[in-house]
Amino acid sequence: MDDATTTVPEADPAATASKPVPLTVTEAALAQVLQILAAEDQPEQLGLRIAVTGTRGVEYAYDLSFDELSEAADDDLIYDQGELRVIVPADSVDPLWGATLDLPSVEGQGGLVIRNPNRPDPLSGGLEVELSGTIAERVEQLLTQQINPALAAHGGFAGLVEVIDGPEGPETTGAKVVVTMGGGCQGCAVSAVTLRDGIQQAILEHIPEVVEVLDATDHDAGANPFYT
Repeated sequence: MDDATTTVPEADPAATASKPVPLTVTEAALAQVLQILAAEDQPEQLGLRIAVTGTRGVEYAYDLSFDELSEAADDDLIYDQGELRVIVPADSVDPLWGATLDLPSVEGQGGLVIRNPNRPDPLSGGLEVELSGTIAERVEQLLTQQINPALAAHGGFAGLVEVIDGPEGPETTGAKVVVTMGGGCQGCAVSAVTLRDGIQQAILEHIPEVVEVLDATDHDAGANPFYT
């Protein structure tokens, strides 16, 4: 075996303290992770890698493992949480932003939990569609063929309320589309984000005459609807 020294990336404590990090670790979770880490060979060479690996229902799926710090990718984010080095792959930074690694709230339940305010975009897989007809017909086709099948996996759906003509009349640039969301999307804290970042983006991309999408959903069951 070679006597070569393994180089471990060093975190800058001052930078870590001054910059926000995507995921924080509670003191209780930190104590448990460090206890497990201490039983590993050369624990000082390891970091806790936390990655988003996909989705599970309406939540993200995660993978937690102890990985060699020296083998981290160049674009991995490495930072300190107490005595623990945390490794977050570049493509997991945004989905994990604002999340917390913690112990389960149910007494007696083992393991660790990630409390994440973010939810996966049900439309993130991309849309390949062929649309025809009026603006209203094309919106209906987009909802039926692509958007609602994706939302159905999350217990929701979206429907067309009306098309507001542009300033020069029907089928001209400047039209606005009003949609409503139902099922699991009505009253959901992230449904407005789903509309803005998912449905609106899809409609604007595939129907160029439309310049804005409005949400007419009564999310609060009697309160004023949310509009984008």
